[in-house]
Amino acid sequence: MTVHVQPRRHGPFPGVVEPGLVAAYADATADPTATVCAGVAVPAVFPIVLAFEAGEQARADLPAAIWERVRGGVHGEHDVVLHRPLRPGEAIDTWTEVSAVRTVRPGTKVVVHFEHYGSDGALAVEQWWTMILLGLDGVADLGALPADHQFPEQALAHPLGSSHQYVAGDTAQRYAEVSGDWSAHHFDMDVARAEGFDFLFAHGLCTMAICTHRVLDLLGVDDPARVGRVAVRFASPTPLGGDLTVRAYGAGERAVVFNAVCGDTAVITHGRLELRP
Repeated sequence: MTVHVQPRRHGPFPGVVEPGLVAAYADATADPTATVCAGVAVPAVFPIVLAFEAGEQARADLPAAIWERVRGGVHGEHDVVLHRPLRPGEAIDTWTEVSAVRTVRPGTKVVVHFEHYGSDGALAVEQWWTMILLGLDGVADLGALPADHQFPEQALAHPLGSSHQYVAGDTAQRYAEVSGDWSAHHFDMDVARAEGFDFLFAHGLCTMAICTHRVLDLLGVDDPARVGRVAVRFASPTPLGGDLTVRAYGAGERAVVFNAVCGDTAVITHGRLELRP
């Protein structure tokens, strides 16, 4: 029997871009940008911390018949589009809904779409959070998938360099404090092993933020307001205490593609960062 998802639009979820939270987020994600650390500018990937509660509401629209058949789930991809930079201290209302469903080889891809509005009522930021529900089939297709961000093979001919970042052992703790994501596999070795990992690891969205900072550093960009989009595919978790290496390549006048490894293991693939004119 085919299962149909009937999404609803949830919101508004009120939030504030608190300068103290911005500074704590910068600390948790190893952002060295002086204006960000001072809480007077907002990192491009910061809107993720405004989305956690709203995302839980949208995922609750998936029928119980889906959760009964799922054998696990992973955060497959994430895409952030900034229509304008966020401003420290401003109020933001978030709305969300399940926007797409597709059957893929490992299971079923479910996309949750977030819209963040400023006090003027204008759309400031959009995000697409893609989950892969493992081993699940028989769910009807729904909606349109986010814009593609495949790594173009020709970009390998335009290397921009590599950058390294040590992921401290307390990274998961500090990131959970700002994001609200206290998933046990970041803190409990027994839970991590039950999910197939023999190490504790950083949040995927924390790894995405670290990679974004490293790419901007390679480009010599010290103003996060210049970022218009960041998108990644998650390949594997980043172990706490590991060394992350980010490699970036030119993909056009204002576009950069990147990937990241920890040791010999790919953790981010099909990364894309777009700058404003």
